Amino acid sequence: QVQLVESGGGLVQSGGSLRLSCLASGSIFSIHVMGWYRQAPGKQRDMVATITSGGSTNYAESVQGRITISRDNTQNTVYLQMNNVKPEDAAVYYCYAVITQGSIARPYWGRGTQVTVSS
Repeated sequence: QVQLVESGGGLVQSGGSLRLSCLASGSIFSIHVMGWYRQAPGKQRDMVATITSGGSTNYAESVQGRITISRDNTQNTVYLQMNNVKPEDAAVYYCYAVITQGSIARPYWGRGTQVTVSS
């Protein structure tokens, strides 16, 4: 079984910084794209940033220049560095990964970590 476990969420002041981490564990053959999505109350889950196994990144327009995604393939971990955090960044952040077990690639989600922004 594969698990994605997020950490690093919490309360941050507007303008401050926060770093989220997500560790993938279990019976993993390979990890393809990894990413972060977020969902604010009453809104849909939206993509924040994704990163391929080769390091190519993609960002939502609303976070470009403030948020950086990175990954450590040796540790099966993806990070989200959030700088100049804004009130609209408040949401539950979910880790996402496409992982191959055996010969089948499937999408997996973490349970989420809450980011709260104080003004």
